[in-house]
Amino acid sequence: MIPELRQKFNREFTEEKYQQFLSALDQSVGAKIEFRPCETPVFLPTDFLTDMELAGKELIAQLGTPDYFAASTRAIPAEFHAPNEGSHPQFIQVDFAVTREADGEFSAKLIELQGCASLYAFQLLLPHEYQRLFDLNGLSYLLSGLNDESYQALLKNVLLAQHDPAQVVLMEIDPLRQKTLPDFKMTEKLFGIPTVDVAEVLKRGNKLFYLRDGREIEIRRIYNRVIIDEFVRKGVKSNFDFRDELDVEWVGHPNWYFRMSKFSLPFLNHSTAPRAWFLDQLSEYPADPENFVLKPLFSFAGSGVKISITRQDLDAVPLSERGDYLLQEKITYAPVIETPDEPSKVEIRIMFVWPDTSPEPIAVTTLTRLSKGAMMGVDFNKNKRWVGSSCAFF
Repeated sequence: MIPELRQKFNREFTEEKYQQFLSALDQSVGAKIEFRPCETPVFLPTDFLTDMELAGKELIAQLGTPDYFAASTRAIPAEFHAPNEGSHPQFIQVDFAVTREADGEFSAKLIELQGCASLYAFQLLLPHEYQRLFDLNGLSYLLSGLNDESYQALLKNVLLAQHDPAQVVLMEIDPLRQKTLPDFKMTEKLFGIPTVDVAEVLKRGNKLFYLRDGREIEIRRIYNRVIIDEFVRKGVKSNFDFRDELDVEWVGHPNWYFRMSKFSLPFLNHSTAPRAWFLDQLSEYPADPENFVLKPLFSFAGSGVKISITRQDLDAVPLSERGDYLLQEKITYAPVIETPDEPSKVEIRIMFVWPDTSPEPIAVTTLTRLSKGAMMGVDFNKNKRWVGSSCAFF
């Protein structure tokens, strides 16, 4: 998206450099990376990136009202409504599609907000390896004026909150088999936080523990990476109930995953936000249903989303379930990243951290995803090149 940087990168790219890049990532993490790091980062004009940061803050602020807090309680499954969620999430992801307007200018359109953690540790490693192997020195990758040291200090403060790292755990479902394992390993390398399987957490009274080297260690703070949708889908059994009044602090409280999700889209009024309604709130359908997508509110990793819909698809949703479906204006990603064959489309995640001491969330870094398929997911990009996960430089 910055033509001179794109042309230079493409001209100097070699498959050998890319393989060295992948090997370096695996070596730094200490594990094989199972998701696909893209051949290229994204080069973003600074004003375009700044506009997305500002839009992200404005969108988050629209959801910071008592009315929305009350309304979004419906989004939390009653059997997982955990106490002590606090007044705001510590982590928020705001995902934008890069589109083109009629005049050819780039614009950013909101895909979704997510009130959960993302790859905060891995996204510090990734730009370093791009810079080192592809000669990208002199470009920035951290936001809000942060550098490597201040970013790590901010993240350390939010994650640990003065606790001994041994008593703070990154809690996940079967973590060794998660594709996000590289981020877990980098989190432990940077901050000393061990990763623990949610099914192996022990409960004694109102306290939680984990086992290390045959002894029980009390958990004082949970860096939560458990996605409840996956917890339910896999039938995971835990030794505690999420509704329990536990003597533990959450960083990344599970309730915010539901409050800040696609459920929030009908409540947003912003130039970047697509039109969206709960299906049971529509008195009549749009005249052009082909320009909308139908999404179940409670699904995992995009399952059940219909991108080519008709009135018959809308009629087929049972009356009792219509409040759990979202009709959302379709967003057309623009193929804006030149590659050796067809151009790639791109989605840009602005990653926010919100310390309790800050009056507003802080934009810290980016995660970008490139695609040549109909959607961003892996299934739509099989056997394609210059697709996958990367970061932005500016």
